[in-house]
Order: sequence, then C-alpha cells, then structure tokens
Amino acid sequence: MTYFDTIIIGGGPAGMMAAISSSFYGQKTLLIEKNRRLGKKLAGTGGGRCNVTNSGTLEDVMAGIPGNGRFLYSVFSQFDNHDIIAFFKDNGVALKEEDHGRVFPKTDKSKTIIQALEKKIAELGGQVLTQTEVVSVKKRDELFYVKSQTESFTAAKLIVTTGGKSYPSTGSTGFGYEIARHFKLHVTDLEAAESPLLTDFPHKALQGISLTDVTLSCGKHHITHDLLFTHFGLSGPAALRMSSFVSGGEVIELDLLPDMSHDELLVLFEESRDKAIKNVLKSLMPERLADFIAQPFPQKIKQVPKHQITELIERVKAMPIPVTGKMSLAKSFVTKGGVDLKEINPKTLESKKVSGLHFAGEVLDINAHTGGFNITSALCTGWVAGAVHY
Repeated sequence: MTYFDTIIIGGGPAGMMAAISSSFYGQKTLLIEKNRRLGKKLAGTGGGRCNVTNSGTLEDVMAGIPGNGRFLYSVFSQFDNHDIIAFFKDNGVALKEEDHGRVFPKTDKSKTIIQALEKKIAELGGQVLTQTEVVSVKKRDELFYVKSQTESFTAAKLIVTTGGKSYPSTGSTGFGYEIARHFKLHVTDLEAAESPLLTDFPHKALQGISLTDVTLSCGKHHITHDLLFTHFGLSGPAALRMSSFVSGGEVIELDLLPDMSHDELLVLFEESRDKAIKNVLKSLMPERLADFIAQPFPQKIKQVPKHQITELIERVKAMPIPVTGKMSLAKSFVTKGGVDLKEINPKTLESKKVSGLHFAGEVLDINAHTGGFNITSALCTGWVAGAVHY
C-alpha cells in the first residue's frame, strides 16, 4: 500500500489543477483517472477548441456563475480567471480572446490546454494513474484508504474532482456524490443546466438558422447572446443560459433585433412603403427567418393596415416561444446541484464534517454559463483545494 500526502480522484480540469497546486506546495501527490487520458470532457468543450476561461472582471465572472457563484469569492481572492490566463502564458500557451471575453488557445485545440496541464504536473513531480477506477474510499483514524480493482493507496488528504452527471460518456457518473454521501455529506438535487430547450414551435421551417446577439426573456431574466434553431427547439449560448431559469411550461420571448427599438422599426417600415415586408426583414435577419415572419403578409407594406404592421413589429421584438422542457441531464453541458456548499469551507474547500476531505469542480453545487465560466470555476477551485493552507 503506497502512501501519498494528497490523492485526487478525477482527472478533469479541477483534478489536474489540484494536482499542480498540491505538487507546487511540495505534497507527494497522486491523481487517479478512470479514462485512458486526462481531460476527456475538457477535450470536447468549446467545440473542441477549449474555452479555457473568460477575461472579464470579477463582476463579469460572478454574473456568469448564476448557481451559487457568491460562494467563490474566497476562492477567487486566491486564484482567479486572470491567474488562469497568467498560468497558461507562463507555461508556453499562447491565448486569444474572442467575443464576450471568451479565451481560447491560439491553436484552437483543446489538447494544447490538456498537454500544458499534464506537462506541469510531471514537471512538479506529481504522479498520474490513468485507466484506474476507484472502487472504494474509507477513512480510518487520520488516513484515507483509496482502493482500485488492483491497488490500494493511503493519503492524509483526499480531493474529489469527479465532475457532475452530465455527459456520462466522458466518465461523469456521479461517483463523487457517492463519496460525499458515504461520509454523510448532503448532496442537493441534481438537474440539467446549460441545457438545450425543447419548444413547441415550428422547428422544421427554422432548423439550422443561427442568430448573433439576440435577446431571450423570461420574467426578470434577459439574456443577450447567440442562438440556434434546431430540430427540437433552441440551442446556442442564449438558450443554454436561459435553461437555468426555466423547466418547461413557460413562454419565453425572443427579441430578434435588440439593437433596434419598436419606434425605429416603425420608421423603417414607413420609409420602405413600396417594398415587400419580407424584403425589408431580409436586410435585418437571415432570409429563411424573414420569409417565416413575413408569411402572412405577401403584399407591399403600403397595402398592410398599420395595426398589423405594429403587431408584426411586436412579433419581431417579442416572439413568443412556449418551452416544453429541457434536454436530459445526460445531454446537457452542466449539472445543477451537487455537494452542499453549507458543508464546505469556502476558503479551503474542505468538508466541515470530515477533516482532510476536499471537493472541487462540478461535483460541488455550483453551475455556470458556457463562455469559459465552468472551466474557470473548475480550475480555480482545483487550485485552492490542492493548496496547502497555513
């Protein structure tokens, strides 16, 4: 049985960064991952390009983490999104910034990020075991006993970074929640977040149309970002973000032209009286969408009663879309819910009940929007969980 100062279960971004931090602080560290390679889920993020963080201010980052982001104030005071950027630059990774503050490797390849993390673990002397599935975790006296099918290890400190339950094909089976429950920690209810929306809407006519910076609204929630019409409903960042606030049964409103007011559109139509409605709309949006909206009005603008023009503009500014549900947890990007934060020390991410037991990443009850915020939360909580706190 081999002894380590720190054992980390789960080789995603939180686990890799925890291994780096622990090794940096001189701890004999072991990272255990059941997949053949580290970072399997990370490899698919950002369309395979890896949206590694967001360059925004602390307020921007907090706004991007609607699910218990405030818990992370103490974490971000130790290691934040700007530290992530500095870390990768210091380790030879050229980064670039795109719209909405999204930061990617210049190579546009997630393996660039994964390889930098792997290289740093090796450089600092951390050990990595892949293709190793943990089957049991126990604590006796002051030591954790971690068993795989073939080996046993002990450690004074255990960090659980096993992810949530979304995308089980990447290895996110919810094992971390079982560890938490084994140690009598509370796990909050799990549900899909950052999930595509299922809608009662004419999907076939609009399938495949993508829109830039439109606004989805539901009650007090207003989200301006890109949107994609699909065969089942809505996807893209605007829909994924809205999924945190709807569950099915709501009617959301889509403003197709948030940069133009109702009055500005009215003036445009009045100035284009001799044109067909669809031709005016085509100058403002994709042709298929313009055809869909203008379908009831084949005539020229001057032949349409003013109250109908007003109704048309209202549809452009607040198109009602009934939501019937969300994609399943298995097909969603993020798990909402997890290890209850009331039982976790926000400065060290250690369990308040079990000394030496830490949690980081998506296994915690924290969920964020796409756009680099989930990976930011994972990397930062990983660093803090792995650190030695004096």
